[in-house]
Amino acid sequence: MIPTPTGWPRLSLAIYYNDAAAAIDWLREAFHFEVRLRVQGENGRILHSELTFGEAVLMVAQAGGRPDRPLWPVGTSPQDISGRNTQSAMLYVDDVDAHCAHARAAGATIVDEPADHDYGADYWADRSYGAIDLEGHLWWFTQRLRG
Repeated sequence: MIPTPTGWPRLSLAIYYNDAAAAIDWLREAFHFEVRLRVQGENGRILHSELTFGEAVLMVAQAGGRPDRPLWPVGTSPQDISGRNTQSAMLYVDDVDAHCAHARAAGATIVDEPADHDYGADYWADRSYGAIDLEGHLWWFTQRLRG
């Protein structure tokens, strides 16, 4: 495979929020993302953003349609579809318990408390927790224990 561009993992994702600007600030505070790029348009609307956590890249996008791209599906926040999710994000962290405590204090809803998951001697063991963010996206944070 050809190497990816510098600073980009092989896979990155965009998550849609009704208030993308507030989501960026919240993700920084609650989950320790860093803002690499934040492009704002009229009325503070986020046109493009790139948040990083280690080598991971997350683009936070404004929910709604794109008039300049009529064939694109409309990006939707879980707030607009009764809390339903079509995906979840999983991110490796160094200390899952400390990360969980910080996320909880920042207002994340913890849906699965930190717990060990051992898949047997031939596989790996992780410690992870599940959280819901300010607009209802499901996140998993994981720490490798044995691998």
